[in-house]
Amino acid sequence: MNAPRFRDCARYWRTPLLPDADMLTAEYREHAFAPHWHEAYTVPMIEAGAEAYTYRGGRHVAEPGSVPIINPGEVHTGSRAIEAGWRYRVLYVPVDYVHRLAADMAGKPQAMPWFPVEPISDPDLSERIGRAHRLLETGADVPGADAPGADALMAETALVEALSLLIARHARVQPAGVQRAADPPRVAAMKARLGADLAEPVTLTELASVVGLSAFHAARLFARTTGLPPHAWRNQLRLQRALGPLRAGVPVTDVAAASGFTDQSHFTRHFRRMFGVPPGRWQTS
Repeated sequence: MNAPRFRDCARYWRTPLLPDADMLTAEYREHAFAPHWHEAYTVPMIEAGAEAYTYRGGRHVAEPGSVPIINPGEVHTGSRAIEAGWRYRVLYVPVDYVHRLAADMAGKPQAMPWFPVEPISDPDLSERIGRAHRLLETGADVPGADAPGADALMAETALVEALSLLIARHARVQPAGVQRAADPPRVAAMKARLGADLAEPVTLTELASVVGLSAFHAARLFARTTGLPPHAWRNQLRLQRALGPLRAGVPVTDVAAASGFTDQSHFTRHFRRMFGVPPGRWQTS
C-alpha cells in the first residue's frame, strides 16, 4: 500500500449545523490511543494509510474507503496499521441525532441503531461522509457560519444524506447479549457512584458496598460489563465532562482540578491519550 509518511496533527472543531457534535480532522503516525469510549457514535472515514484498533474483543484494520464505526459507550483503541500511519476524518454524532434520523426515515419510532463491529467496506458511503465533513469544516472556518446560508444548506444536506445512507445500508438492531450486558442494575449503581463527585476519592471497597458485593466481584463485574476497570472508566468520564468547561474557556488548570485529576500534567497525559492532542490545543482549536 503506497501512502505518505504522516505526522501527528489533529484539529477538533464544531459546527452549528450539527449541535453538540465534535468533529476531527487528523493524521497520526506515532500516537496510539489508549482504551477509551465516547458518548456519541464515532463515524470515521479513512482517507489514506491504515488504522489498527481493538474493539469488542477483536483487532481490526481500517483502510481507505472503509468506515470503522464505534458504537456509543464501546471501549476501543487506535494506532497505525502500517509504517506510514493514517489520515482520517471523524464525526462524533450525538446518539439522539442518529436515533431521531432513524425514526424519521422509518416514519415510526425505532430502536437505537447499532452498527457492525467490523470496518464497513463501502467506498460510496466513505466518499459521502468525507464530502459532508469537508463542507462542514469549510463552513466552520467562515466567520458568521452560525447564520446558515447557501453553503450551509449544501453542507447540511450532504450530512443528512451521508448519515441516512449509513443507517439505510448498515444499521442493525443492538444484539440482545449486548443489551443485557450494557447496564445491569449493579453496574448502573456503581457508575452513578463514580460519577456523583469526580473530585471525591472513592475506594473499590466503598464502591462494592454500594451494590452489596466483595471488592473482587465488583471489580470483575464492572470490567466485564464496561470493558474498563472502575478507575479507568472514571477517568474517561472525567475527560468527557471536562470538554464542556474547556469549550467555555475555563483555564486548563482549573478544569483539571475540578475534574478530579491530581494536577495539570496528570490531566494532560490522560487527555492526550484519549483525544490525540493536549487539552490546551484542543481548547484553542
